Amino acid sequence: MNHSEIAQQLAELIAENNRGATALFETEKSLAEAEHTLDTIEAKAFLKAQGTVADRQAIARLESADARLQRDLRRAEHSRVKVKIKAIETSLMALATQAKLIQSETRL
Repeated sequence: MNHSEIAQQLAELIAENNRGATALFETEKSLAEAEHTLDTIEAKAFLKAQGTVADRQAIARLESADARLQRDLRRAEHSRVKVKIKAIETSLMALATQAKLIQSETRL
């Protein structure tokens, strides 16, 4: 691997990492909206339900099941983006190390 290939790969990884930051924000926003929707649906269902507290909680959980699933899916997306960003950062560090090694070898 030569200097220009390393520089090109570094530029590509940096660009992908920048896109990752935007994607992370979008997933955080999506997750927050899903949690808000879940909380709203669950609270409204609890307030309109009849019976004991346990009954009302069970009814509210049932009525908010779809919103809970959507929240869990947004949480999974968010986690996936974080893992991807971490992998890109690891690749950047490895490539930077390779660049330093090649630079050291050319000095010898």
